[in-house]
Amino acid sequence: MPLDFFQKIESQLENKLPFVAYRKPNEEMVNTIFQKDNQLHHLHDYTETGFVFAPFDSDSPAVLLKLDEVFSSTDLSIVTKEIFQEHAEEVDVEQKSLHLNLVKKGIAEIKAGSFDKVVLSRNIEVDSETPPLSLFKTLLHQYKRAFCYLWYHPKVGLWLGATPEILLTMQNRQLTTMSLAGTQNYANDENPQWGNKELEEQQLVTRYILNALNGKISNMKQTPTETVQAGNLLHLRTKISGNVRQENLKAIIEALHPTPAVCGMPKLETKAFILAEEKYNRQFYTGFLGELNFKEERSRNNRPRNTENSVYRSISKSTTLFVNLRCMQVINDKIKIYVGGGITKDSDPEKEWKETVAKSKTMLKVIIATE
Repeated sequence: MPLDFFQKIESQLENKLPFVAYRKPNEEMVNTIFQKDNQLHHLHDYTETGFVFAPFDSDSPAVLLKLDEVFSSTDLSIVTKEIFQEHAEEVDVEQKSLHLNLVKKGIAEIKAGSFDKVVLSRNIEVDSETPPLSLFKTLLHQYKRAFCYLWYHPKVGLWLGATPEILLTMQNRQLTTMSLAGTQNYANDENPQWGNKELEEQQLVTRYILNALNGKISNMKQTPTETVQAGNLLHLRTKISGNVRQENLKAIIEALHPTPAVCGMPKLETKAFILAEEKYNRQFYTGFLGELNFKEERSRNNRPRNTENSVYRSISKSTTLFVNLRCMQVINDKIKIYVGGGITKDSDPEKEWKETVAKSKTMLKVIIATE
């Protein structure tokens, strides 16, 4: 029963025990993973099985939730208020000034040849006593094409999000990833126009990922760049796929994370700039999360006339990881919303600020609708 489903989540939260509830894009099934104790497990070599929650800083450890209890439900019949209008943040003049100066620094470093692109972010703090489970239900209702989640560990914190970006999927030896860059508001236009800044940014990201995966996967292919919708925003996306030459998921993730779409390129230089200049800790914003080495049993029937030997079972292993964008962190009666944007040599600081304001509406309207 749906009531039991959400009551179980609420009970886990009240008992301060780790869990995650999530739904994959365009699916009905909401999955939950409960850990039986509050022990903090860290990921070591990506051979483990569980739900991984990794920070932006790849030098910091990723958290792994154990699959002590797993269950799912589709008959949830979630009803929340429809959101008919946008809710913009109240502009903090000091914060705007700080972000504009940060963007100007980034542009200056790009023009000086320090790096090609850097992704700069900020956070917004709002007061809210809305229960996390209510926020999660609103995310599920409003963002059916995103990966929606509610994640909690008493020793780490509570996070929610609705992210459109896949870091990678791997089904046995078949790997797929994507480059996602460029942003504009959705205006019911089937053929939106993109400027040179966004198109160049997308090409840079795609080229960087192809180079990062070179030698690690074979039969590499890429799709034509397309426009995809994520809530009230549009992005440019290119899918990249191939076969893993060796079972070394760790090497592939280390090559991809943090991606140019959330960090910049070259990775080491831009990551160092972000850690030094953003003046706050991103924590798990622009990190990644998802299913790691989940086992799936499949049945095949190759001999329909021979019932005794008709069913063949095979075990496949799958990993599905998402970049933690469009997210919020709940801290007592406050909520932090994290937003950012890609900076190139053609960036305009004022426009970059407006882009972060546009992105903040995704989570802000969830909070307003749930109150």
